[in-house]
Amino acid sequence: MIIEDEYIRLIFGLKLKQIRTKKNLSLFGLAKLTGLSKSYLNEIEKGKKYPKTDKIAILSDSLEVPYDHLVSLKLDKNLAPIGEILQSKILKEIPLDLFGIKENNLIDIVANAPAKVNAFISTIIKISQNYNLTRESFFLASLRSYQEAHNNYFEEIEDHVEKFAKSYQIDLTQQITSVDLEEILIEEFNYKIDTDELAKHKDLIDLRSIFIPKKGILLLSKEISEAQKTFIYAKEIAYNFLKIENRLYTFPWIKFESFDQVLNNFIASYFAGALIIPKQKLSEQLEELFNKEDWNPIRLHKIIKSYNCSDETFYQRLTNILPKVFNIKNLFFLRFTYKEGSTKYRLSKELHITQQQSPHANRNQEHYCRRWISLKTIQKFINSDQKKSSSGIQISSYENSNNEYLVLSSANKDPFKKDIYRSISIGMLLAPHLKRKVNFLKEDTFEKALVGVTCESCTVKDCSERVASPWILEKKSRYKSIEKTVNDIMTSYQ
Repeated sequence: MIIEDEYIRLIFGLKLKQIRTKKNLSLFGLAKLTGLSKSYLNEIEKGKKYPKTDKIAILSDSLEVPYDHLVSLKLDKNLAPIGEILQSKILKEIPLDLFGIKENNLIDIVANAPAKVNAFISTIIKISQNYNLTRESFFLASLRSYQEAHNNYFEEIEDHVEKFAKSYQIDLTQQITSVDLEEILIEEFNYKIDTDELAKHKDLIDLRSIFIPKKGILLLSKEISEAQKTFIYAKEIAYNFLKIENRLYTFPWIKFESFDQVLNNFIASYFAGALIIPKQKLSEQLEELFNKEDWNPIRLHKIIKSYNCSDETFYQRLTNILPKVFNIKNLFFLRFTYKEGSTKYRLSKELHITQQQSPHANRNQEHYCRRWISLKTIQKFINSDQKKSSSGIQISSYENSNNEYLVLSSANKDPFKKDIYRSISIGMLLAPHLKRKVNFLKEDTFEKALVGVTCESCTVKDCSERVASPWILEKKSRYKSIEKTVNDIMTSYQ
């Protein structure tokens, strides 16, 4: 493996700073001792410059450390974890500036408190290994943190949508169709649309589209719905209108090569959702819905059907609009998938705005609470004759917590995967602010359910929906009992 010059510079800088700090030397002191300028030494420690041989010899003599030790890439034990991260290039793949962090600042933090910080980094690495977290999972978790940090609302993308609509004379008050967008792709961006090729390849049955950049050809599955086609076209327009080049070429994605591709995929998807479900129109519809004194699910259904979109696209769009326009920020978005006949549900997508609300994806193969409306709507759909979707709403009251959430959920069949069902849910914390905003949110308006997180960690007794024993709680209880007995024994000898 060819080791990059930048890595060599960073390692040398870290070692120099560590040695200087151990000897209680300031940069000014080291400059006086070596005759090298303070600014030059500072640039070396920050990994910006690598000294020539004669300068390394001066540093070696002045600091009384072997020359070979200074130039060796082998790090001391307490700096080894940061070496792993630098060599893995993870700091390069994630644009730290999105989170207001500079790489050199992060390295400075590590260098200034190596033992504790590196112990923390080492722990994170071990957790990632134990839970088999993939590179893609890490990227997606980083993206989710980025979304949550901005309350999942991005004004710049919203502005781009309005500029696009104005430039191409798209009426955002009217439902947008695939025909509207296909014409723009073909006439403006020289696309060719092929709906035959994908059907020739059985192993591509899960793919809805592939874009071939050199030919400008968009391969589309014949199985997609009108809403899916419109969303795919809107994403392609986003890539072109925003001049995004480092992008993914399949939908859904197969793998990410870099964090930039993850971020750009999100930007294009956000643009597509904002184009298909315009901010102003949806805001006015929600305002009218919230002002109603009673709850009627048909009203929400009509709002969703006024857009050419899937339930998932609509619920995702709510996570943009509710925090920004209505200041409803304590909310979560969940997507569960379920294979018919299985005993497990998988949380395949999640987003938490402001608070880290339960549930979260778990890697311990625990069983999610069957009392959630998210899971109930899936079973409702399976047991019904409906062909499109089933929906539900409930107030979820979490055990051992004062928090309650109003949760809306919709479930349907995955059109591309055999015997796979999925549900989309959005939950809003029942805070005073929400009750003031939503007039129909009155006592006893909705079914209330006491819920846990997983069966294995749930204290609810006599639960008819339970599918696994609460062994995690039982284990904690045993340890607590042992601890009490030990304490009693120790007290008796005092």
